[in-house]
Amino acid sequence: MGRDAAVEQVIAAIRDGRPALLPTDTVYGLVAAAEGEDAAARVYRLKGREETQPTALLAGSLDMLLECIPELRGRAGVIARALLPGPYTLVLPNPARRYRWLTGTRTDAIGVRVPELPGESQRVVDAVGCLLATSANDPGGPSPVRLEEVPARIRSGVGAELDVGPLPGIPSTVIDFTGEEPYVIRDGAAPASEAIALVRSALVS
Repeated sequence: MGRDAAVEQVIAAIRDGRPALLPTDTVYGLVAAAEGEDAAARVYRLKGREETQPTALLAGSLDMLLECIPELRGRAGVIARALLPGPYTLVLPNPARRYRWLTGTRTDAIGVRVPELPGESQRVVDAVGCLLATSANDPGGPSPVRLEEVPARIRSGVGAELDVGPLPGIPSTVIDFTGEEPYVIRDGAAPASEAIALVRSALVS
């Protein structure tokens, strides 16, 4: 199957409420439409992930992210603009408690991503809007750099998949900016120290 046909199949699956496999800027992701709890529940069941665990909201652009979470203004907006798009997952305030099915036990905070996606993946996100996204691996297992590294049970349970070959393989850097001081949850594809320095500079400018 050609990539154009695969893109259309992934778009159709997501619009139909089914999970799909999508390459990101880091690893292969298990994604679904962010709107509505049913699609999220399918992803959690397929991955074997506890619903108390948070899952990131992925947007194709900063403008799309602000459409999905319009409360990301003020300090949170400055932080998002300083680092996105980029290889980061930012935990930001979620005062309206949007996407409760993605936030785990912290409904007042949400993890967001605006990655620099492969072209085919960007077409998918531009077509369907914000997605929920988690790495397409077993909980605690290695993150898949190639589509064939995705566990067979996950591949067999998705509605469609997109293969663009090997990816960088280093997961996103995760930083919690909900408190007075940033908290690094995971150092990953970009140094957290550089990200924090960029944010501090942006907040005082």
